[in-house]
Amino acid sequence: MTHPAGKPTVAATHASARAKWEETTLKKALEKGPERKAEFTTQSLVPIRRLYDRHDLERAGFNEERDLGFPGEFPYTRGVQPTMYRGRLWTMRQFAGFGTAHETNARFKYLLAHGTTGLSTAFDFPTLQGYDSDHEYAEGEVGKVGVAIDTQKDMETLFSGIPLQDVSVSMTINGPAPIIWAFYLGAAEKQGVPFNQVSGTIQNDILKEYQAQKMFIFPPEPSIELVLDTFEWGSKNAPRFNTVSISGYHIREAGSTAVQELAFTLANGMEYVRRGKARGLSVDDFAPRLSFFFNAHNDFFEEIAKYRAARRVWAKFMVAEGAKDPRSHLLRFHTQTAGVSCTREQPENNIVRTALQALAAVIGGTQSLHTNSFDEALALPTEKAVRIALRTQQIIAHESGVANTIDPLGGSYFLETLTTEMEEKANDYFRRIDNMGGIVRGIENGFFQREIADAAFKQQRAAETGEKTIVGVNDYRIEEPPYTDILRIDEAGERRQIAELKALRKSRDNKKADGALRALTKACELERDALKGGRKGTGPIAGRPNMMPFLLDASRAYCTLGEIRQAMVQVHGEYREPAVF
Repeated sequence: MTHPAGKPTVAATHASARAKWEETTLKKALEKGPERKAEFTTQSLVPIRRLYDRHDLERAGFNEERDLGFPGEFPYTRGVQPTMYRGRLWTMRQFAGFGTAHETNARFKYLLAHGTTGLSTAFDFPTLQGYDSDHEYAEGEVGKVGVAIDTQKDMETLFSGIPLQDVSVSMTINGPAPIIWAFYLGAAEKQGVPFNQVSGTIQNDILKEYQAQKMFIFPPEPSIELVLDTFEWGSKNAPRFNTVSISGYHIREAGSTAVQELAFTLANGMEYVRRGKARGLSVDDFAPRLSFFFNAHNDFFEEIAKYRAARRVWAKFMVAEGAKDPRSHLLRFHTQTAGVSCTREQPENNIVRTALQALAAVIGGTQSLHTNSFDEALALPTEKAVRIALRTQQIIAHESGVANTIDPLGGSYFLETLTTEMEEKANDYFRRIDNMGGIVRGIENGFFQREIADAAFKQQRAAETGEKTIVGVNDYRIEEPPYTDILRIDEAGERRQIAELKALRKSRDNKKADGALRALTKACELERDALKGGRKGTGPIAGRPNMMPFLLDASRAYCTLGEIRQAMVQVHGEYREPAVF
């Protein structure tokens, strides 16, 4: 191709130069020795070409003005804020929680003293499933993988001496999320902090529980309604609090690819938006408080491309859904480094893995970041390990230079091509999900579970065959004694927790507690009957109550998590996942 004047175009000149390079320099190098692999791929098994140039962008249909734009402007590929980290660094969170509320409170204060700017709360398995610490199912699990929270009183202890108007708190809880949020709000109220001054995030993403993590309680429909209750109530009463963190992290930890994490997470977010609108909520009333939670895994460029594609996809979707407020278009997200990538072999290697993953999250434009501790494949982290993880973020922020400019890899032939390809692959998944009848239908027929399981199997097989190198595990191994400097949970903590719980049941106003539980059950019955009488998901339904005021009343009366769970289960039942093959 030439210009009218007869001169070759820039594209033609480049194509000629590349062809010459391939026939001379490259050919000679390949004759001397082959490349390390016959095929290179990302961790999601997307083929990676030898070299990327302007022609790859053209083939991908990339348009700089349309697809890249500028920071703080649609489609937000380059970041949600005009100055990004030049104006303010990301929130540095550390996921913490173990034993009783007393012990975790001490860890929170340790983290704050060492520079953490946001707290992220881990709960133990009984709490995650909505059981009290003295339930038979809880035996031996109290405080083991997170903090035990049975009542609002525990939440008051958890944040004792920590002014809740001054700190952003994230809580990783899903099945009983509205209950735990009520406990937190009640604790803030006890501190004298108005609801409109508390800030933070409640994970509250129930859809991904059915797909990946399995910490659900009720069937999908009443569970989704509970999430929408938090949207509705929170937008009016706690407008600084993110009432959902739509989470791809657990989807990825279950074994998905980066592409699946991107697609399934955004598909879940789209479902919440559509459901919220169908209830009659104005999208611009609740969408600005939606947040996301992504994994940062080992494939450096693929992870960066994932975050950039996510912002672009979400902005386009929200515009199509009629959102007028620019804040509704922003995909704001927290990132956690990949726990599943941490190895018990040569655990210090995890420090390097975490640093690279955190760097990808920062270059990808995260608003909040948690870095895993190097000993997490062995136990809950020690204070030393937590400090190293936090220092990793601080070194990236203050010494690496990557926070000095916005989207430093923007315009890279490879990265822009990969970003566009990930967007296309996500759109393919959206079409498949729509064709099968939507998210809930996909959960019921096992689509998401099979997709994740198949991806996990392929990755495990690649590791076992040596196709995928895991340093210190299937290559570069050494003989070393077991790592023993780990955090050990005091077994007496479970007994103390149960004793405090029993004492509270005796000391509270049980008449008030029983009344709150009866009112909650009645509200659940009204909601159930309203949903039966109306058409699900097609608009506001008369007689449908919002559960949050009833949960707050039960919290203030010091009803326990298990009692509240049971009051709701007797109406909605418990969900049993069908077998998927």
